Amino acid sequence: MLKIICLGKLKESYLTELVADYTKRISKYHKIEIIELKDEESLEREEKSILKHIGEKDYVITLEIEGQCLDSVAFANRLDSTFIKTSCITFVIGSSLGLSAKIKERSDFPLSLSKMTFPHGLFRGILLEQIYRAFKINNHENYHK
Repeated sequence: MLKIICLGKLKESYLTELVADYTKRISKYHKIEIIELKDEESLEREEKSILKHIGEKDYVITLEIEGQCLDSVAFANRLDSTFIKTSCITFVIGSSLGLSAKIKERSDFPLSLSKMTFPHGLFRGILLEQIYRAFKINNHENYHK
């Protein structure tokens, strides 16, 4: 199981379509669930909301600007080796407030896709594309470079 926990709802139709497209592509390889949570007024409220959706045995990857940068092959290898150890990988994308210290402590792996800042919805699409690319790499299937 893959879970993507996101703060905030997508409003733009082109981003909704992007996310739906990659979710459908990924679902051919693995069960995936996207959990959209309400943006809150504080990190503490967001923390409580996020933690409700993280299982005790979930492997948690938090998306953090301070996280480790991986190339696509290394990311694919990490997903592949992690699924050997656990049945659920949970990605957490914080809000514009970031992530609370408790969520960062719960993280098994802080990941940065870039040192740049992206709009929330576009970032969700980028993450899903990289997850899809990882499945293509791990299954030795062609995909554009």
